[in-house]
Amino acid sequence: MSAGLAALLDDIAALARLAAASVDDVGAAAARASTKAAGVVVDDAAVTPRYVHGLRPERELAIIKKIAIGSLRNKFVFILPLALLLSQFAPWLLTPILMLGGTYLCYEGAEKLWEKVSGHHPPEAPASSQGAEAEGRVVSGAVRTDLILSAEIMVIALNEVADEPLLSRAVILAVVALGITALVYGVVAVIVKMDDIGLSLAARSSAGARAVGRFLVKAMPVVLATLSVVGVVAMLWVGGHILLVGIDELGWHAPYDLVHHLEEIVHDAVPSLGGALPWIVNTTASALLGVLVGAIVVAASHLVPRRRAH
Repeated sequence: MSAGLAALLDDIAALARLAAASVDDVGAAAARASTKAAGVVVDDAAVTPRYVHGLRPERELAIIKKIAIGSLRNKFVFILPLALLLSQFAPWLLTPILMLGGTYLCYEGAEKLWEKVSGHHPPEAPASSQGAEAEGRVVSGAVRTDLILSAEIMVIALNEVADEPLLSRAVILAVVALGITALVYGVVAVIVKMDDIGLSLAARSSAGARAVGRFLVKAMPVVLATLSVVGVVAMLWVGGHILLVGIDELGWHAPYDLVHHLEEIVHDAVPSLGGALPWIVNTTASALLGVLVGAIVVAASHLVPRRRAH
């Protein structure tokens, strides 16, 4: 009896060790996948603050919370199940779908550039002055853009763990989705509330705290405005990079080979800078492709209504 109990306890201990090892494997795979998607995570964090620029301070965190919930809904209801199904039964469809999302990002970025250059669309009043309906439009627009960026993040993560079994892939992608959403919108919340933190510090008795507080209050409007510009550039960069890699995977290698050749030339010319200059070359090429594709889509979108009007 005691021998049977001991054997049972040994089996339980072995199962516990196996479960712990599995958890460690999932954690390591999720960390590896998240690292590969880090560039898009930065872009996501840069894009989001522009949606709360101009809102009343008391509404900022509420809007960010709504966008974060929408982001989780994007990942768990739409992207994760679809990505798993496609990776299992039709992996060849992932690249074209991702390229459609990249084209949408290029369109969004190019549309913002067109509005800025042409002055055709004057800046709208802040959503805070238009009521709850306008705030709803802000959230909807942010969640739509997040859908594309989240899809890019999840597909990059999926490519890193493509050899894992289906269940492991699902668990790893769920961990990545939760972790990246918490990271992105946590950072965004800190960024948009930094001015309030500055006001709090400026009211303290310490001279050092007051100086830091005044600096934050003065700096944050500039930071938020800069992030708004960075968000537009990020959409063009990420969208263009998705298309650049996508057309290479679909068989048209010339554009990507050209960029890669330029990267090698720059790296050989200035080897002391390591990968910095090649990264700039790749990023610039991606952004230019994003502007080109986005401009075509913007022109088509403006041309179609005119034809209908005629």
